Amino acid sequence: MRVIVLALTLAFVAAQPHNYAPDFAAGNTYVYKYETLLLGGLPDQGLARAGLKMSSKVLISATGQNTFMLKLAEPEIAEFSGVWPKDPLVPAPKVIAALAAQLSNPVKFEYANGVVGKIFAPEVISTTVLNVYRGILNVLQLNIKRTQNVYEMQEAGAQGVCKTLYAISEDESAERIHLTKTRDLNHCQERVMMDIGLAYTEKCVTCQQDSKNLRGATAYNYVLKPVANGILILEATVNEVIQFSPFTEMNGDAQMQTKQSLVFLEIQRAPIVPTAVQYLQRGSLKYEFSTELLQTPIQLIKIINVKAQIVETLNHLVAHNVERVHEDAPLKFLELIQLLRNARFEDLEMLFSQYKTKPAYRQLILDAIPATGTPATLTFIKDKYMTGDLYVAETAQALFASIHMVTANPEAITIMLAMTVNNKIMNNQILRKIVLLGYGTMIAKYCAEMAVCPAKLIKPIQDLLAEAVVKNVIQDIILLLKVLGNAAHPTSLKPITKVLPIHGTAAASLPMRVHADAILALRNIAKKEPRAVQELTIQLYMDKVLHPELRILACIVLFETRPPMGLVTTLANIVKTEQNLQVASFTYSHMKSLTRSTIHARVAAACNVAIKLLSPRLDRLSICFSKSIYMDVYNNPLMLGAAASAFYINDAATILPRSLMAKTTAYLAGAAADILEVGVRTEGLQEVLLKNPELVDNVDRITKMKRVIKALSQWKAQPNSAPLASVYVKFFGQEIAFANIDKVLIDQGIAFATAPPMKELGMNALKALLAGTSMNFTKPLLVTEVRRILPTSAGLPMELSFYTAVVAAASVQVKAITTPPLPENFLLADLLKTDIQLETEVKPSIALNTFAVMGINTLLLQANVMSRTKLNTRVPSKFNARLNFTEDFFKIEFLPVAVPEQFATLNVDTFAVLKNEEDHPAAIITPIIPPKLVPSFSKLVSSASASLSKSSEILSQEVEAPIITPKAVRFEKKYCAKAVALGMKGCLRVATENAASFQDAILYKLVGKHSAALSLKPIEGEAIERLELKVQIGPKAADMLVKQINLSEDILEEQPLMMKLKKLLVPDQEVKSSSSSSSSSSRSSPRFRSSSNSNSSSSSSSSSNSSSSSSRASTSVSGTSSASTLASLFRASSSSSSSSASLSKPLIARKFQNNHKLQTLNTQASAVSTSRSSASSYEAITTQNKFLAKHLAPIFAIIAHVIKVDKREIGYEVGGYLDRPTSRLQIVLAALAADDNWKLCVDGVLLSKHKVTAQIAWGAQCKQYDTMITAETGLLGKSPAARLRATWKELPSALKRYAKKVYNYIPAPAGVIKGKDETSVNQLSLTVVATSSKTIELILKAPTRTVYKLDLHLPMAMPLEKIKGLTPFDEVIDNVNYILAEAGTAAECSFVNNILTTFNNRKYKNEMPQSCYQVMVQDCTNELKFMVLLRKDQIGQTDINVKIADIDIDVYLKNGEVMVKVNGKDIPTNNLPYQHPTAPIQIKSKDGGIYVSAPSLGLHEVYVGKNLWRIKVVDWMKGQTCGLCGKADGETRQEYRTPNGRLTKSAVSFAHSWVLPAESCRDTTECRMKFESVQLESQIPIHGQESKCFSVEPVLRCLPGCFPVKTTSVTVGYHCLPADAAQNRPEIIYDMSVDLRETAEAHLACSCTAQCA
Repeated sequence: MRVIVLALTLAFVAAQPHNYAPDFAAGNTYVYKYETLLLGGLPDQGLARAGLKMSSKVLISATGQNTFMLKLAEPEIAEFSGVWPKDPLVPAPKVIAALAAQLSNPVKFEYANGVVGKIFAPEVISTTVLNVYRGILNVLQLNIKRTQNVYEMQEAGAQGVCKTLYAISEDESAERIHLTKTRDLNHCQERVMMDIGLAYTEKCVTCQQDSKNLRGATAYNYVLKPVANGILILEATVNEVIQFSPFTEMNGDAQMQTKQSLVFLEIQRAPIVPTAVQYLQRGSLKYEFSTELLQTPIQLIKIINVKAQIVETLNHLVAHNVERVHEDAPLKFLELIQLLRNARFEDLEMLFSQYKTKPAYRQLILDAIPATGTPATLTFIKDKYMTGDLYVAETAQALFASIHMVTANPEAITIMLAMTVNNKIMNNQILRKIVLLGYGTMIAKYCAEMAVCPAKLIKPIQDLLAEAVVKNVIQDIILLLKVLGNAAHPTSLKPITKVLPIHGTAAASLPMRVHADAILALRNIAKKEPRAVQELTIQLYMDKVLHPELRILACIVLFETRPPMGLVTTLANIVKTEQNLQVASFTYSHMKSLTRSTIHARVAAACNVAIKLLSPRLDRLSICFSKSIYMDVYNNPLMLGAAASAFYINDAATILPRSLMAKTTAYLAGAAADILEVGVRTEGLQEVLLKNPELVDNVDRITKMKRVIKALSQWKAQPNSAPLASVYVKFFGQEIAFANIDKVLIDQGIAFATAPPMKELGMNALKALLAGTSMNFTKPLLVTEVRRILPTSAGLPMELSFYTAVVAAASVQVKAITTPPLPENFLLADLLKTDIQLETEVKPSIALNTFAVMGINTLLLQANVMSRTKLNTRVPSKFNARLNFTEDFFKIEFLPVAVPEQFATLNVDTFAVLKNEEDHPAAIITPIIPPKLVPSFSKLVSSASASLSKSSEILSQEVEAPIITPKAVRFEKKYCAKAVALGMKGCLRVATENAASFQDAILYKLVGKHSAALSLKPIEGEAIERLELKVQIGPKAADMLVKQINLSEDILEEQPLMMKLKKLLVPDQEVKSSSSSSSSSSRSSPRFRSSSNSNSSSSSSSSSNSSSSSSRASTSVSGTSSASTLASLFRASSSSSSSSASLSKPLIARKFQNNHKLQTLNTQASAVSTSRSSASSYEAITTQNKFLAKHLAPIFAIIAHVIKVDKREIGYEVGGYLDRPTSRLQIVLAALAADDNWKLCVDGVLLSKHKVTAQIAWGAQCKQYDTMITAETGLLGKSPAARLRATWKELPSALKRYAKKVYNYIPAPAGVIKGKDETSVNQLSLTVVATSSKTIELILKAPTRTVYKLDLHLPMAMPLEKIKGLTPFDEVIDNVNYILAEAGTAAECSFVNNILTTFNNRKYKNEMPQSCYQVMVQDCTNELKFMVLLRKDQIGQTDINVKIADIDIDVYLKNGEVMVKVNGKDIPTNNLPYQHPTAPIQIKSKDGGIYVSAPSLGLHEVYVGKNLWRIKVVDWMKGQTCGLCGKADGETRQEYRTPNGRLTKSAVSFAHSWVLPAESCRDTTECRMKFESVQLESQIPIHGQESKCFSVEPVLRCLPGCFPVKTTSVTVGYHCLPADAAQNRPEIIYDMSVDLRETAEAHLACSCTAQCA
């Protein structure tokens, strides 16, 4: 029996699977050899890399159940900078010595079933060293499953919880288990990573679909041996590669390679003795961040005495950046930031107290402290402001910078929250906005990387918003909404919804700008909660009661959620039935612009489908309707792109839009960021600019108008849009500033500027300027600090960083001298009476450094690859200016200064750098392309060559596999240009060497050395003394001219020679004497003359002395008169272009009639005079006096010249001469050099108000080239036209060549036709024909080609007829209003033969009730600026009553004549025009009717004639009117709107709703009608139930005691109640819904009995 039991026991034990968990038996110490190597850089052979190697013995022993001790023995650290493996590793014994105290302490860890648990270590061990232990323990992390050989899991490790693949195989013969484990670092549930400076960016999923910028994987190989209680790790090797490239490239990456090796050596019996200190729990295997923020990877600073080091750095920055900035100033500024990060708060306070009285140090400290990015910055600024050590401007600047630079954490958020309740800060409006907006920004930054953000952070702002809504504090509501928008917390959706005008919410009574800001606050939330925002915005968009602007904003937010196909299609279906054209136009244009998106392909595809569902007519709406523009570009290989969007939002067809928004987005290296967004609202700006500012609320006027409109049924005034313009600015998606510009703000600004302190400050500055002053300005700025820190498998941190720092400095010296000297207490008027001389010297300089770093960054040692860009500029200048107002003289002269040979340099270097403050204070720098790999031709001169020459060995390949290393790509070029006149020679030198020969990749092309330098040198023998520009206006201009030229004599001397040449060349032609300014027809060959005359409206002989010559010339003209029509313009093109033949015959047959000629024909009786052409008129004027300087003094003179050291002058002078009797202007530009006879002559004559002609000649004595330019107006057929024509004889070949290139390059717009034309040689003409007020035709005739464009639509109408009389007003604002209105911006309503045409051009028949006034148009806001009433009396004549300002104007017909009364008093027509004594109102008689004009009051004109009347309102009143003429908002689909806002479908019901009913028969208006809600005579079934119905639209009925004598039928809406309902007619029947529409009888005329009450 015992044998059987034993056998069963052995069989059971044998059947149990072997334990695969690593086992470290108690009582034993397992000794391993551990090595790790980290190398960073480009992986190609022959290029430099940087890294380090660590090696030691690792001892592991058990101290208890599942608890073990790990100790390092004989640790060594070696560093590397060079080519691997050619160059040797360099030991770093001092680093080991510095870490000896920490490395000698063992650590404890929990370990069960191959999984590392908690880690315990003494406090003396730093987090950095403990992470090295984690790197070793990470090798021991093994999750081995007994039942599977290949499996996948999410495994925890030092770098987070990542996807891990196991593969296990057994070698039973060798008793070995081979295990391979790979970790995909791109697929982690939880990735250990720290980002700094990336809170404003978002991941671009589309950009990284093909390739990720950061890729990584780790491969583990184990050799295991089964032992009694598990397995023994004999050998473990780890190979990790992390690749990074800012571009989409598979083979062009920089990489960090980590290798680990753990080899079993022996088992010792002696246990590990723990240190006699307390062991604290220090986390788990997961990597922990510690001091990474305190040190930058750019420079390694050994902190010994931080206070002394800060003072030393401050002194260096102040001392070396006075007159010009030092080239290393940006690096020193970064050093200062790093030192301040390591300083205590007390040190900052002491530092500021020490230097606060020194302006240079004070400003430098205030610029550097915000850049530290620590919460102590916020506390420092707050405390200093509270104690009064900081001014408001300094506090605002420091706070603004700190908010965006400080790393968001709970401590920083707590400090910001404390500021929001600080009374001193909140009482200052500027600081209040900065702090509150900044609090929202801080929350957004803190929650950017969190899956769930604590709601308690945003709760205080939500409570403040609820309180502001209850108190109805509008400005606070707007500010807090913007704060919630910045924070973008999902829990803010509910508080924002309570402010939105959702159905039934109390927020509907809030101003519309509050609703607009509430909708815009959803944009950032939409990035986190797109579904919730989509549901809210689609609800807002579908609410047709909302203002169109709010629905458009909802559309913008909706598309920023990147809606799916179904939602976009739903939106398209809504647009198909949309009544509001503003909303429909914007939505259509937004969808259409998004179809072109290359970045958001899914949204583009959805919009492409949606567009096809909509009518293309929406695309043809004018620019008066809201539009959207979106464009983007993206380069996939570069992973670089940009997008821009602009939104034009309007709510009426006005000049200024209601709102403008523009945003730019950048895409770089797989990330996206909204760079800049600007929004402007001009809701009331146009009204403020154009309406009468003196219009006050006259109580009598308001009361009178309200008494009139009280009779309207349920009249509702539109909300009065307070004069307001607002602007906001967003930076990186965060709103940083906004302002509401209204009268209060403007008054505050004026009061501040004119306050005595500001006047005193300005006067003191002026006195300092007169006494002479010098200023030194220095501004450092940390532009960019972007860092990504992630652990390697060895436990050391790898960092990717990008830094940009800039320091700008300027030295300014200014001194003003006045002649005569000013008294002590002078006024500004005294200054204008003196001769002012200003001496100025400015020396600006800029130094910019940019660093891109990849590598290891620890407190003691840094090994990385760095690309450094250095930009240095220095452009000094010195100039003097003189200004004399009394003599109208101005002079400015630029004096020579000492300019450095290279005033702008750019250097880019890439190198491997090793920093170890313990072993070698100086960094070891190795160029990434070793010098011997660079081709051996001319050496590149670089400012960095000295520092990069420390490592110049040949970097060889692997010894065991020699490879021929390619040479680096090298390029060097120098470009130079001379400016002899300025005596300077400028050169651009470019040099580059890169690694493109190693890999054809973008990154390899950027890696290496690149330089560019701009240099400026004086030309030997051409040195200049100064550059000078002088301007003299008035009588003294002649005295300033240096070179006097008599053009007439020069030209006359040449005339005999020219006549002989013409006789030889053209023997059959009668050659006549002519000046250089004669017309082109008398100077050209016969072909040229024909070409020229064919485009002249009239031509004739240039001579009137001989009748025979005159007759021959007239004959010639008559022979070519047919060529003066448009047929000559298109004759050649019609034969050479098929499209030209499609022109209609009426177009070709039309002839251009010159207004100037018509005026001459009408005013002169002489036959000779009437036959003279415009050219001969020009010739007659210019012939009398060739050169005006002989008889007239110049009106101005300008001299621009360079004065050489040898006193030679090179430059030009310009003289202008004006002959007022002949309206002739002559300008001569001449070279100052005595041996230079080049000149430019412009001679222009205003022949009439219809024509101006000018001759431009240039070259030697203005005789080498010339052209004649004529601008004239006229008629083409019956259409007004204008023509610009240029003719020439010879032009420079270069000018013709470039003109031809430009002409061929310009693409032809749609509808433009080009054709050949051989008749237009040597001339160019452009004719613009106004075929209507909104359409024009263009005809461009160029040499050998004619281009024409028909029916080109204009955005606004042209005042072709009305503008002739200009304006009837004297005030500027009234004139502007009038001109704008006549230009087509005014909305027009007219009434002819009972047909009324509304402002929106909708026509309907108006059956007017007898003797009752109807409201034609009125100001529908609470201001009630005007009202126009219409009435038809008992004999059928119409009367007009205009109520405006404080007067009543009645216009009526009497005996067939139009008469006018003002306040009941007749104004005879012979006393017109009538001007109101106080208000800008004018009444005049014109065109057989009466005009009433008051444009600055909103009413452009009311015209009443015998058979028609017409009303025009100004542009800024559009959308604010109501009455029979409508709202003038362009919404033709919503025209029939009744006084209570209801939209009716019947024109008759609409017209009757605007009748002013009578109260009783005793009403003085003789109106005997009232409004009634009528009941249907019979009951009808509604939804299966018998119902009685009452009209919800008022119906005109006679008063009690009266009966109708004329009726009409009207279709109205009815609301129905159950027939058995106790209620008969509801009191609020006019607000009830419509159940059906039926006709009712309306009364138009009534007759009353004597019993009428």
